[in-house]
Amino acid sequence: MSGLDPVAGRREVSSPGAMETFGEEIGRMLRGGDLVVLTGPLGAGKTTLTRGIAAGVGVRGPVQSPTFVIARTHPSLIGGPSLVHVDAYRLGSPAELDDLDIDVERSVVVVEWGRGMVDGLRDEWWEIELERPVGGRGADTMCGDISARTLELDADAPRIVTVSRRP
Repeated sequence: MSGLDPVAGRREVSSPGAMETFGEEIGRMLRGGDLVVLTGPLGAGKTTLTRGIAAGVGVRGPVQSPTFVIARTHPSLIGGPSLVHVDAYRLGSPAELDDLDIDVERSVVVVEWGRGMVDGLRDEWWEIELERPVGGRGADTMCGDISARTLELDADAPRIVTVSRRP
């Protein structure tokens, strides 16, 4: 499995546009049978990265979060593999993911919230972890009103992205 070896490691991605561009680079490296697990908190850029991966693989869009449908298959526009985009957030076990009967052998499969859910689908896979900063009021309001301490996503802040081979 050489797939994403050229982009393995840790990097900073400066914006949503750069995240999509990085995804496109990744997508051009993927082949049928490749499994990619995206891990990160809400708002980290998992779906944005997947949009880019879809462009690189050459599949029909639009790519949107499959939260409520669990999985979407995007057929190839160029005679290559389909992209199966899965949101495992609502799944309770790896068996539920297996029950989706995904064509893992011939598709590029991207699983959001997939950590701990893909064991058994493939012997090896790629994990991409996305970290995003959170903002808040800081220590100077720690004794104040709880509403003053709520954390907010910083949509424009750079993300830290780590690509690694698993297991």
